[in-house]
Amino acid sequence: MPNIKSAKKRVLIGKVRNLRNKSDKSELKTVLKKFDAAVENGSREEAETAYKVAVKTVDKAASKGLIHKNNAAHKKSALDVKLNSMAH
Repeated sequence: MPNIKSAKKRVLIGKVRNLRNKSDKSELKTVLKKFDAAVENGSREEAETAYKVAVKTVDKAASKGLIHKNNAAHKKSALDVKLNSMAH
């Protein structure tokens, strides 16, 4: 445990940010799983709405620095492929 006051504050801030990042990553994974489930069900409308939410969440995670921008682009590309592979 640090002795300097500013270092103590940094530890507390780190804990808060760690919890926030964990929560945001969990939300991202959940949204992606919901999209996958919608694609598995074969419902085009449900998959498209889940797709919009997933892309928005991935972009938000990239802008916050939660994931790298190339990782976000890769995830969105994979979402596109899955959505386009569905029967029209």
